[in-house]
Order: sequence, then C-alpha cells, then structure tokens
Amino acid sequence: MAAAALRAVRFELYVDRYRLELTPLPRPDCPHCRGEGGWWTGGPDPDMEACGCWTDRRQLRLPLLPRPAWWNDPP
Repeated sequence: MAAAALRAVRFELYVDRYRLELTPLPRPDCPHCRGEGGWWTGGPDPDMEACGCWTDRRQLRLPLLPRPAWWNDPP
C-alpha cells in the first residue's frame, strides 16, 4: 500500500539505519521534460536545466533516533 502511494506521488524512498529520505522524481507525463527531469542547454559546455515538475517539490529527510548498543552479557 505504501509503495503504491509513493509511486502515485512520484517519490523515491531511501532507508538506512540513520534516516528515511523521500526524494521527488520527475513526472513521466510532463510536457516540458517528457519524464527525464530536465533538458540540456546549448553551447560548448552544456548545463542541465532542471524541470519544475520535480525541483519545485522538497526533499524530506527524517533522522532516526539512535538506538542503544546491546550488551554482550547474557541476561
């Protein structure tokens, strides 16, 4: 259920032991970038111009609380 919700709003979920991260992805039906996230500007040293379909949305990073270390002694 959660994976379907993330796909519907076009976010990528990254999880490790220190944080949860939600990163926006470009919309596949965007008429400006055609789902690629941007386009290259011309010139001898081209730069990528990011599309607003994903750069206008914020990245969300939730730090996880530290867990205490387990003791090596048996209970």
